[in-house]
Amino acid sequence: MVTMTMTYRGTRALITGASSGLGAEFARRLAGRGADLVLVARRADRLEALAAELKTAHGVTVTVLPADLTAPDAAESLHGRLAERGIAVQTLVNNAGFGVHGPVLEAEPGALAAEIQLNIGALVALSRAFLPELVSAARGGASTALVNVASTAAYQPTPMMAVYGASKAFVLSFTEALAWETRESRLKVLALSPGATRTEFFDVVGTEAAAVGSYQTSEQVVETALRALDRRRTPASVISGRANAVTAGFAGVMPRSATLAVSGRLLARD
Repeated sequence: MVTMTMTYRGTRALITGASSGLGAEFARRLAGRGADLVLVARRADRLEALAAELKTAHGVTVTVLPADLTAPDAAESLHGRLAERGIAVQTLVNNAGFGVHGPVLEAEPGALAAEIQLNIGALVALSRAFLPELVSAARGGASTALVNVASTAAYQPTPMMAVYGASKAFVLSFTEALAWETRESRLKVLALSPGATRTEFFDVVGTEAAAVGSYQTSEQVVETALRALDRRRTPASVISGRANAVTAGFAGVMPRSATLAVSGRLLARD
């Protein structure tokens, strides 16, 4: 395995869901490697505070763009706002997403629709909108990446979080396919699959019953992504945490019915 520490100096990274958790950590780590930033999330006050921190700590330029990515035209609007300012992006981290816990029968239909739009719709739309400039920058020799945050939930059905797991399975499959399609460019395309992580995710879900396995920190998860991106041959996908990787591996070889039964028992815990 050949690795190097990629520098992102002279490039700009757009990070969604940047107000906390993995998004904020990606912002800190990429700024530490010299990248200017575009930070996107709904909470403008959180973004402004993070922007001030990173400008002071690393001397980078930070553009704050509050946006609700559950809106159907959010990705196109975001891309247009940046184009109007003459701001090009060389790295995109699609981190924004959330989960709904409980039986589909009892879920609020609007919440499920928003979950699908954010986890899938916005991610695909943003990837498509920015992909031409990412590929162009990669072919020009810049350090470039497209990181889509999936989940270990992508590797098996997830009763009680059926839409979330299915959406992350989509993200994993979509990103791996995109990595193959762009393989002739120097763009590094990576699906990052964390397990349970100490972020605000479970506050939004409303229960830690959705957490399976040992918790990792945001720092550990982002470090996994950066190590993968530092490799000369970046894999199309990576799972954060050895135990999570082993569990996902077992899910791939177990009979589907057994995997479903196990995940159903784990996720139905109170």
